[in-house]
Amino acid sequence: MSKKSGKQAKKRKNLKAKVLAVLEKKPKKTFSPRQISKKLKSPQLLPEVEKILGELQQEGKAFKFPDGKYRLDRFFKKDQMDDPEGKTVVGRVDMTRSGSAYIITDELDKDVYISSRKVNTAMNGDLVEVRIFTGGRKTNPSGEVTKVIRRHTKEFIGSVYRAGNRYFVGTDYYSNPFDIWIEEDNLNDAEEGDKVIAEVFEWPSRPNHYPRGKVVDKLGRMGSDDIEMKAILLKNGFQLTFSREALDEVERIPDEIQEEDLFGRADFRDLDSFTIDPADAKDFDDALSLRKLDNGNVEVGVHIADVTHYIKESSALDKEAAQRSTSVYLVDRVLPMLPEKLSNNLCSLRPNVDRLAFSALFEFDKNYKVVKRWFGKSVIHSKRRFSYEEAQEIMDSGKGDFVGPLKELNKIAGKLRKHRFASGSINFETDEVRFRLDDDGFPVEIFVKERKPVHMLVEDFMLLVNREVGTYIQEKKKGQPVPFVYRIHDLPDPMKIADFAMFAKELGFSFDLSTPKKIARSFNKLTEASANNPALEVLQPLAIRTMAKAVYSTENIGHYGLGFENYSHFTSPIRRYSDVLVHRILEKNINGEYRMSKEELEKKCKYISQMERHAMDAERESIKYKQVEFLKGRVGDEFDGYVTGMIERGIFVELEDILCEGMIAFDTMDDYYEMTGHRLAARGRQSGHIIKLGDKLRVRLLDTDLTRRQIELELLKHYEKE
Repeated sequence: MSKKSGKQAKKRKNLKAKVLAVLEKKPKKTFSPRQISKKLKSPQLLPEVEKILGELQQEGKAFKFPDGKYRLDRFFKKDQMDDPEGKTVVGRVDMTRSGSAYIITDELDKDVYISSRKVNTAMNGDLVEVRIFTGGRKTNPSGEVTKVIRRHTKEFIGSVYRAGNRYFVGTDYYSNPFDIWIEEDNLNDAEEGDKVIAEVFEWPSRPNHYPRGKVVDKLGRMGSDDIEMKAILLKNGFQLTFSREALDEVERIPDEIQEEDLFGRADFRDLDSFTIDPADAKDFDDALSLRKLDNGNVEVGVHIADVTHYIKESSALDKEAAQRSTSVYLVDRVLPMLPEKLSNNLCSLRPNVDRLAFSALFEFDKNYKVVKRWFGKSVIHSKRRFSYEEAQEIMDSGKGDFVGPLKELNKIAGKLRKHRFASGSINFETDEVRFRLDDDGFPVEIFVKERKPVHMLVEDFMLLVNREVGTYIQEKKKGQPVPFVYRIHDLPDPMKIADFAMFAKELGFSFDLSTPKKIARSFNKLTEASANNPALEVLQPLAIRTMAKAVYSTENIGHYGLGFENYSHFTSPIRRYSDVLVHRILEKNINGEYRMSKEELEKKCKYISQMERHAMDAERESIKYKQVEFLKGRVGDEFDGYVTGMIERGIFVELEDILCEGMIAFDTMDDYYEMTGHRLAARGRQSGHIIKLGDKLRVRLLDTDLTRRQIELELLKHYEKE
């Protein structure tokens, strides 16, 4: 071999190692050959990178998707890569009910399992360092927490008790309770037996030592709705009150728009704009307008609250909003991201008052295609505040305020929706539980939210704006991309979707897995089929679990679930900090060029995604609590329900209409049942009787446990065997 050819072979070997390293660094991400060549800062080597990816695919090291993108092959990760044993990784704690945990990390393809004995004071949501001591080639690797890098929360609800001459607060978290040592000077008038909020200010550096803290608030009795909801919020890392510094900043903001606030803004106060929101909403993020243009086209305006006018970068208010990252919507309350003066007043697009906005205008031609768009700061004057029900009634009856614009907007939204689904958008129509509460917050009725055309109307225009904002920034590249906050959604996990397709086939539904678009079409066909076949409805939540989680990222890989190449979040800055960042970056790039540190922005994206998950956990737990609370007085009652899952101990059944899931333990049944296949069925050993996923059962409510948010059921009748 000549020296020249030897050097070329060495260069190619090095390039191949670098390409593989890109895939290894983010094993859950997919990359096109062009994206990899750009990451290697060698766009001229694109043809060579394409060849190398083909070789890696043949070697079982890379997996190629139908859209031409590549990802590290999962089997290679399991069977050929270096064993992670002995390595140290950093990740977030996802605590289980038993007190054990999983560490979610970008450094490994799998989460790291931590037994309850190896958690070492780490709490749910904490950022931790973990040492791995078993590789887990067939299962999750396991390890222990060696260091807590950053605590997710510092406040906990518990009861004061005395042991000898020391006072403690015993926390109420059943999954991993612990005690906080409170010195007498830090009791703040709390007495033994009081329910309190305690703040930890010093965590132990050695095992078997108590964290030290102080009482910051006295509460009523545990078990009341108010305290339970506060406990849910605190457990998920959300502070109940705003800092004094943030509130002082808000108080200094004038109660009315000042003349200087209007400088440089488009004046849209003459537009017939209006808001459409839930009947009990107080924070109105968005308003719509429609006007006919002289050329025969129509202009749709989407006007979003201009939160960034009031929240200045790096201010106390900005830091607090960034820390919260999101408003949290529990069944009986909202914990806002912004103080009430902003969220429910100055930033809320209330009717009959001037409000500052960030507007997006779209010109539609006679074929309902967008031919022109405009983004900019504005001032608007909403003429009407509609509830969803009011707007729908006007659309149905053809009578009422703004009936013409509402019907025209509905027509345009229908065209947008049709095009979106034709382009690969997935329609997951999952039922949403709603409650009617009495004056004390007790649930007296549970019902499923009815999704009407007006809901989809608003949704379609919000999707349009979010897509167009992402596209606008993508088009601003000019050789160097603008770091931006994208809302991304990866392709389904090939292993999970293959398993799910086998599940679905056993229930009589066939999936086409040949391309991502055909997978999306299969999901939509499943939604249509399940509307007429309750047995298939149980596949909907299982289908969602096969999907990747939508997250915020500076790496724009598109949004698979929506079928969009570019997508961001621009429409809810009152309740999402991601949108605040988007507003700031977009504004600076309308009439110029602005690029912030991509690394810094990516850190913000990861944190916001994490807080979004915690908010969702809190919201789900509050729903579960209210469902169990509603059923507490109905022990002994009978219900119809559908089998939604199985474990070794029993069958999970979701009660019809109430949508609360409970378990029928196998040991309460009249035969010894064993699971068969992919946990889709259980067979009685003596009778041969089979209960399948999706089967309709008649059950009796045996018991409720509010502390654990659980209900216990008894099987009365299997409708499938009649």
